[in-house]
Amino acid sequence: MSTVRNDFDHETRALLAASPLIPERVDALIEDLIEQGFSCQRDFFSPALIDALLSDLEQLEADDALADAGIGRLKEHQLAASIRGDAIRWLNHESPAQRVYLQRLEELRELINRALFIGLFEFEAHFARYPPGAFYKRHVDSFQGRANRVISTVTYLNRDWPVDGGGEMVMFESQQQGPDGFDPQAPSREMARVRPEAGTLACFLSDTVPHEVLPTRLPRASIAGWFRRNASINGVVDPAH
Repeated sequence: MSTVRNDFDHETRALLAASPLIPERVDALIEDLIEQGFSCQRDFFSPALIDALLSDLEQLEADDALADAGIGRLKEHQLAASIRGDAIRWLNHESPAQRVYLQRLEELRELINRALFIGLFEFEAHFARYPPGAFYKRHVDSFQGRANRVISTVTYLNRDWPVDGGGEMVMFESQQQGPDGFDPQAPSREMARVRPEAGTLACFLSDTVPHEVLPTRLPRASIAGWFRRNASINGVVDPAH
């Protein structure tokens, strides 16, 4: 299922070879998306890749290279500390760990497309660091009128996360669309609660699955990502972020 590209440097190739996708876990993820609209797969990524990604994030934090996250997209983007409290940095292939992670997610994109025929065009992702006390209130990921984000992903990087560490992601029952779109705050049943344990990959439908991050008691490290459709229309380019 996984191949090593010839145009990668030696360090990237070595990490890529040590971090294959596991066919059984990919199959389970796709089956879950078909049946229930979300999936949570533990140990989806190798310890070697997770440790390298966490090291990247810690170095970015030490270099003061993270930015406070906001809500909305492009011109509508704004900071909203009352809604979310994480700091982020977009992945851009600048390290072996990022190149390997993005390569594996590109392979996963192709496999999901092959199974579901949903026209996923590209993948975007950012590191997310939540300090103690931070949270992200309940929301959906696909912006109203711009359903280009189709499947959301969260990859967790913290090792040995304690039971009382907080920071779980809670996913709620899919909402039915009304005349004003989806209301992520409308009452709905909790479907899953995901502990932020290293190597876990959570996936869910971006436009119909409300979710939230509960307040964390410890520094919480993850990568949030989205498989997107190409929403460029009439020559107006729709960038990944």
